Amino acid sequence: MVETGYSSFNATVDKTNRLLKEIEQAYGWPHERRNQSYAALSAVLHALRDRLPVEEAAQLGAQLPMLVRGIYYTGWDPSKVPVKMHKEEFHARVRRDFPYEVEGGIEQLIKTVLKALRLYVTEGEWDDIKSSMPRELADELP
Repeated sequence: MVETGYSSFNATVDKTNRLLKEIEQAYGWPHERRNQSYAALSAVLHALRDRLPVEEAAQLGAQLPMLVRGIYYTGWDPSKVPVKMHKEEFHARVRRDFPYEVEGGIEQLIKTVLKALRLYVTEGEWDDIKSSMPRELADELP
């Protein structure tokens, strides 16, 4: 655990590191490739956030660890959402924002990141997110 001198900061750094480690372990990436797991998390979070209606996006953001919440809201313009994206457009958006090649393709990367995020979101909120998405995208959420 990182020691910041403030318990809330320590906890959010620890939770963020655990989330990134989940992604890394799924791909066998060493810790030195943390920039890839961060890029994966950011790309999926931003595509998901921008696909959701404002209220749903805010409810999801409220459940994320503080540091992840900061990543989630970076660059968000609520006046320009929701962006209507179907499966292919959602995948293209993540692919555009994730500049690395990844084993299994972008669809597998999305599923891996969403599975890691799922640990921090309540069942009710996850159901709300799924109901806000087109069926083809909702089916990808764990």
